[in-house]
Amino acid sequence: MSSPHDSSHTISLGHGSGGAMMQQLIAEELLPALSGQSAEALEDAAIVELAGGRLAFTTDSYVVQPLLFPGGDIGSLAVHGTVNDLAMRGAVPRFLSVGLIIEEGLPVDTLRRVVASMGCAADKCGVTIACGDTKVVEHGKGDGLFINTSGLGECGPHVPSVTAAQPGDVLIVNGTLGDHGIAVMVAREQLEISADLRSDSAPLHELVAAMLQAGGDAVHCLRDLTRGGMAAGLNEIATSSAVGMMLESSAIPVRPDVAGVCEILGLSPYVVANEGKLVAAVAADQADSVLQAMHAHPYGQDAAIIGQVVSDQPGLVRLRTAIGTTRVLELPAGELLPRIC
Repeated sequence: MSSPHDSSHTISLGHGSGGAMMQQLIAEELLPALSGQSAEALEDAAIVELAGGRLAFTTDSYVVQPLLFPGGDIGSLAVHGTVNDLAMRGAVPRFLSVGLIIEEGLPVDTLRRVVASMGCAADKCGVTIACGDTKVVEHGKGDGLFINTSGLGECGPHVPSVTAAQPGDVLIVNGTLGDHGIAVMVAREQLEISADLRSDSAPLHELVAAMLQAGGDAVHCLRDLTRGGMAAGLNEIATSSAVGMMLESSAIPVRPDVAGVCEILGLSPYVVANEGKLVAAVAADQADSVLQAMHAHPYGQDAAIIGQVVSDQPGLVRLRTAIGTTRVLELPAGELLPRIC
């Protein structure tokens, strides 16, 4: 792969994939130019110190197509995604900002539906949309609607970190993988598939609160599995924490319908984006308590232990297959499913 420093280099969809190309772009082109940023740990939300205490602060942009999809829409997705980034630092979400970039010609009914969905999602999450901005661009320049959101949340006594996974930790996911990405792709491409495929878009802050109540500071690390899916999330943790990981493929939950579509399309559910899933690295002596708390919550009913953190081969995520062989689960190399979040 060419370096972003090459004079002939241009940005491709792969640079927004959440995989290796995006990480290279951030490390080589973005971080060096931005003061106060560190390549050591790119968390889901930054922790900022103020006189009154600590706040979690995050921002994200949403460019999904189609704007409306089974199980959600770009409005609720923007709220859930931002709430979840705050939750991954153990924060209670409080305030959001919203920026709308609207393409000329977007039906007002579509905008009305998206904004209503965003307001409803914010109300259900107990967050206030405190400020916003609206821009309109010429027809053909905006693909309907783009949304940017930022969020502020109040930190609790324990702040999980992508740098804090430790050898011996148990790895837990809160449910089935690949639901969002496959549902959006099938809707966008209008594939004739009879399966009931729906996005898993959901707010995870209350689930995280239950996990932290059960496990406290034994919940070392949390990561939501969005772009690049489980493969990207676990590789980021392994690199930032300088640990290895061993997963059991037979323990990783995937819906049969999603697995079937992935097989047809030649995709792995491990690299497909989710919008209501997280992975946690939890100290082994508290893993059962955390898992029980997850099972008691609607967004954790299918939670499962999928592997453990190990000390050998730091930075490497390995997967033990159903036939007993072991392979490396790498970062996605490029853009497999564009415009899904």
